Amino acid sequence: MFACENEKFDAYVVEAYNKLPKPFLKKIDNVEVVVEELSDGFGGSGLLGLYSGVPLSHRNTAYGMFPIPPDIIRLFKYNICRIVNSEFELKSKIFEVLYHEIGHYFGMNEEQIRKSMQEFKLEMFE
Repeated sequence: MFACENEKFDAYVVEAYNKLPKPFLKKIDNVEVVVEELSDGFGGSGLLGLYSGVPLSHRNTAYGMFPIPPDIIRLFKYNICRIVNSEFELKSKIFEVLYHEIGHYFGMNEEQIRKSMQEFKLEMFE
């Protein structure tokens, strides 16, 4: 397990978000990324991230006509830190989990997300 202060973890999340592919960033709308310490109540200790909301692919012309709370991407800090052993691994895992949950926002299934990650040839953080 790698210990990481909250402020540093949050900074790594911002860094990961800014490294998402530009075509993704241009299309993201009404999404909030939050860091939760634990995944209690969301599906167990193995859950690293969770997307909740209306995927972009399921939105229609009525979406947004009335105030709609943002979709939420949750990153579970303890679970992520528990499976990494270094700062490099932590930054890489945060990016991977964030990318994965953004994929769900776009309506991708697990296979499509993995393929997308390969197609973009995403590199690990330096």
